[in-house]
Amino acid sequence: MPQTAPLPQSALPAPPVALLNGAALFLDFDGTLVPLADTPDDVAVDENLLATLTQLRTRLNGRLAIVSGRSVATLRALGFGDFLLSGTHGLEFAAPGEAVHAPSRLPAIDAVEAAFQTFANGKPGLLVERKSISVGLHFRGAPIWTDAAGELAATLAQDHGLALQHGKMLYELRPGGADKGSAVAKLMQTQPMAGGIPVFVGDDVTDEEGFAVAVELGGAGILVGTPRPTKASFFLEQVAAVRHYLAEGAAG
Repeated sequence: MPQTAPLPQSALPAPPVALLNGAALFLDFDGTLVPLADTPDDVAVDENLLATLTQLRTRLNGRLAIVSGRSVATLRALGFGDFLLSGTHGLEFAAPGEAVHAPSRLPAIDAVEAAFQTFANGKPGLLVERKSISVGLHFRGAPIWTDAAGELAATLAQDHGLALQHGKMLYELRPGGADKGSAVAKLMQTQPMAGGIPVFVGDDVTDEEGFAVAVELGGAGILVGTPRPTKASFFLEQVAAVRHYLAEGAAG
């Protein structure tokens, strides 16, 4: 199959509801199902969203998964305990009611967390986010530190042999060997996702691997929000549009 150049978001159509017919649906969380917040702890999941996702999952015969940079533990605490989950950019997996399958937390992550904390001390607006097996440095509240935070993250990644994950106003260090694309590929080989047509919905650059694998497997990506070149085939302009689209799909 010939390779095609990524398209800018403005050139992409809105996804038809029929795209969800027979889909294996993969949903990013932050910036896709809920608006981005100043801090990770400011995000909440409402009952209407959970009801829509539950109804849509039933229509898709269980083929719905949340694929997020958040840890599985955090996703469950937010209300997704009854859903198929992949957390920490494809490093963690959990089925409803089952234990989390994930690598152990590396001592190097603790060392990076300490270095991030030292860097953030005395710099209002910087936030260190501890995750189960990774750690992130948020600079949304202090963009003046963008370059310095990036240089620190790159140095620490090299020194400790970790993967550096760029996100929206975030640098995250974690073990390598996985991303949202590998999460899609793995879940598509297992029930209940196997046999569906993969559709990945996400907003961040970290979702591009998910789009790419969905397309490779005969499905599609849906880009949310920020205009950019993308491997997605469709776009929705904001979280409200995503939720309206999913509600239409749930209604059949």
